[in-house]
Amino acid sequence: MDSFDFSHEDVERAARYHRPRYVALFVELVLSVAVLAVLQWWWLSPWHLVAGLGWAGAAAAYAGVVTVVGALVRVPVSYWRGHLQERRWGFSTQSARGWLADLVKGETVGLLLTAAFWTALVGFARWLPSAWPAAAAAAFALAVAFLTFVAPVVLEPIFNRFRPLADERLAGELRALAEQAGVPVRDVLVADASRRTTKVNAYVSGLGKTRRVVLYDTLLEAADEGELKLVVAHELGHRRERHIVKITLGAMVGAALWVVLLWALLGSRIALPRELPLVLLVSLGLRVAAAAPVAAIFRHWERVADRCSLELTNDLPSFERTHQELARRNLGDLAPPRLAYLLLFSHPTAPERLALGRAWAEG
Repeated sequence: MDSFDFSHEDVERAARYHRPRYVALFVELVLSVAVLAVLQWWWLSPWHLVAGLGWAGAAAAYAGVVTVVGALVRVPVSYWRGHLQERRWGFSTQSARGWLADLVKGETVGLLLTAAFWTALVGFARWLPSAWPAAAAAAFALAVAFLTFVAPVVLEPIFNRFRPLADERLAGELRALAEQAGVPVRDVLVADASRRTTKVNAYVSGLGKTRRVVLYDTLLEAADEGELKLVVAHELGHRRERHIVKITLGAMVGAALWVVLLWALLGSRIALPRELPLVLLVSLGLRVAAAAPVAAIFRHWERVADRCSLELTNDLPSFERTHQELARRNLGDLAPPRLAYLLLFSHPTAPERLALGRAWAEG
């Protein structure tokens, strides 16, 4: 790490913020495993509460029970990580009530999706005893594509309000940048992230007509024009390289493989609605196993998008300023533990990104 990029205090301050968060994530994982194990094997399992509802009703209701119990057990850790610590470090702009409302929204969406997937999976296993893996794999792969398409217009508005970028001159220049990148963009939107956080960010989401570049309003207020163009150019790089399409296709393949692996590991037990905790335990294990390779792919794509942002803007000073300020404002971990980096980091660290920018300029 170059000494003129970040001071020792920058590194230490980021570490003080992140190290407890890694512990909290691990505790949440342990709690999730413990809850699912208890629900699956302990004699106090609440299955009897829904056992008389028929297979479809029991599958949907038990998904609700399992989701709610898991969320309640994790609430203390989630509250500390998502609200108390964020307030302590000056990031959260929410009240405890607002944070709880967002938690309820998120858990409700998760409950509905879990109930739908589990009822469908049990149904396939019952209706097609010998062919259910193929049918379920195809159905869930299509469901992933559908959710990716509708998320920007159905799911994202649950948590944020969006408006078009008001500065018409800047919006025009950003659209011209998109034309230059070969990926014309219809919507450059601003999300009202400031009602939750002071952190800055941007992202690209959706497919086809629902694709959009979204800027946090906090980013719009904090960044100068060169930095904004650099950030948008980075997001355009994701679009030019079809990363959202690749993520969607990868998730579709992952959903199909997940069904096949469940079939290989659990077989006909999938037809029993009370086996949901075991299915979720297996699924959690598969997610942990896939975490490192998936994170590595995402970091590679972020480097590709970084190079694209430099090619489109030819503005190394803005690139350096952007990633220095992002790291300082968001307290990005500048020297993460190796295991945390491998499992959790979907983006390179700020020092890695600055080194990439300088290598690009020299080469």
